Amino acid sequence: MAGGSQEHVEDPRNEAALVDVDGAHVPRARALVSVFDSGFVLGDGVWEGLRLKAGRIGFLDRHFDRLWEGAHTLRFDLGVTRDELAARVFRLLAANAMDDGAHVRLMATRGMRRSPYQDPRLAVGKATIVIVAEWKRPAPRLTADGMRLFTVHVRRTGPAEQDQKLNSHSKLNCVLASIQATEAGADEGLMLDDRGFVATCNSTHFFVVRKGELWTSGGGFCLGGITRGAVLEAARRAGIPAFERDFSLHDVYNSDEAFCTGTFAGLTPVASVDGRDIGGASARRGGEDASGPLTGRLRALYEALEAEHARGP
Repeated sequence: MAGGSQEHVEDPRNEAALVDVDGAHVPRARALVSVFDSGFVLGDGVWEGLRLKAGRIGFLDRHFDRLWEGAHTLRFDLGVTRDELAARVFRLLAANAMDDGAHVRLMATRGMRRSPYQDPRLAVGKATIVIVAEWKRPAPRLTADGMRLFTVHVRRTGPAEQDQKLNSHSKLNCVLASIQATEAGADEGLMLDDRGFVATCNSTHFFVVRKGELWTSGGGFCLGGITRGAVLEAARRAGIPAFERDFSLHDVYNSDEAFCTGTFAGLTPVASVDGRDIGGASARRGGEDASGPLTGRLRALYEALEAEHARGP
């Protein structure tokens, strides 16, 4: 896989990995849902990405909080308890002999529809739940060289349009942002809100460091990121001034450091935004880690907090 914030080391074991489709373990090639499923027809569903390290999943309870809140907002019943769903996740990991370095995509939709139309009353039966587990480690290039971001024209919507707190299957504005960033030769698209302030990236959250302070967006135009929240928590516990606030591209271009966050790769340094070097990051490229000093410290703090909130079978 070339480019992108989700760039990973290919692992041939994934070809034989099993997938959980509504509680049944099936080979990857036969992991199918109906063309009448709500997720396929309309993107009517919610999802979570989970990370397995040393047999445990970090922040699983927080991910489940977001999943259940999303289903409640969409007015559909997941049809399982939290303990039942956790057991299913860990059973699939065990069936695939995965104990470290795995990424899990947990997807839930409203289920089958009688006809491909948006009215939720056409849904019949129970929710569809699919769990995909893969051996998946971030490509070393992302940390060694840092990410290149490009500010796209596609804006993040606010609560009056589609509330970004809802981690739904409908991600077309992010897909369009990713297309534009790719065409510009960047790894990820930096997205602004409707006022022109920095909101988030198309698949990760965005932070800058300025004069010893940590800044991220106010949060009204981005997903309530689990990693984002954990980084803010870890920073504040360590006495690092951390703020959720409005800031502009001028602030980004003149920041001392920048990084992106996500469940898959944790904290990933940003080397440039719109062709502008960030805090001398280009001089650190090509080694093992292009991160600035505070980014590196925050990564260690985040990983310690992740281990503190990790859950096993």
